[in-house]
Amino acid sequence: MKSISTLIIWVWACFAIFAQEETYYKVVAEQGDGIFSMLRKQGLDPAKHYEEFVTLNAGQIKDGSFLKVGVEYKIPQVTDSFKKTGVMVKSVEGTEAPIFDKELAQMNLKSEKLKDAVYYLIVDSSKNTDDSFVKEVAQSLAADLMVNGAKVYILGNEIPETVVTDSVMVTENQRMGKYIEVINKRYLQNSGKYQRVLIIRAKGVTEKTNMDVAVYHYNKSEQGQRFAENIKNVFKKNSISNKSYKDVNMIFEDQNGLYLAKNMLPAISLLTLENTSKESNDKIAVRPDRKKFAGWISNGIMNDYVDLEIEN
Repeated sequence: MKSISTLIIWVWACFAIFAQEETYYKVVAEQGDGIFSMLRKQGLDPAKHYEEFVTLNAGQIKDGSFLKVGVEYKIPQVTDSFKKTGVMVKSVEGTEAPIFDKELAQMNLKSEKLKDAVYYLIVDSSKNTDDSFVKEVAQSLAADLMVNGAKVYILGNEIPETVVTDSVMVTENQRMGKYIEVINKRYLQNSGKYQRVLIIRAKGVTEKTNMDVAVYHYNKSEQGQRFAENIKNVFKKNSISNKSYKDVNMIFEDQNGLYLAKNMLPAISLLTLENTSKESNDKIAVRPDRKKFAGWISNGIMNDYVDLEIEN
């Protein structure tokens, strides 16, 4: 009986040690690092996690606030770290990585107005598109949503339309299927939260000319229509054209859009952008300003969330 009790105590001790190790990871202090700067570089809110950091590193902090260069410090494993709230997903491999690295030091939580919101951004650009424009817009949008409390996943463009991976050809349908699998899995993990999918599709975009924007939705989704309309309304207000855009319902018609809309659990909208070539009553003309472009999408997304909160 005594040996059994000893074994139980030993098992619980090992479990406690393992659990304790899971609550933090270690980072080496560099020249100029203080508690606030180290926490920011790791994507944590210093005001919120300062005390926890000090407790974890008792005895390793000089004069109450100074860190020693070259010494390892324990960083709390927290769910609200920007490393956890901004995630790049490689849908083929199913792996995750933080969206931001060095940029984390400049990111600060502005508000928690989007605390219970989860967004999935799919970047879908053609071969002759300026990828840097689309990727920067997606990252700027993600950062804006994250600093207001949202969780953001970015997918797309990590593989071409067909690619050989372990001797297996990945077709366009398989790629769409991977998006559905990845998003539906995380949708269930975040059950009960406000969740939306936005596809940003660029076709032959360069920053040399103005751009035409259109926002589409699935005609059987009221949530998707509301989401699309809120984004579209912001672009209308910031259009460079004086013309009055018709109030038309832009609905999914392409095969890929319909396939995703019918099989994804969260509401989905599609934003397309292409260089202006001719006048269109349906598409909205805007300037190719990366920072403002991301801000306009962000404003539309936040308006949708606020409208829903007020309605509820």
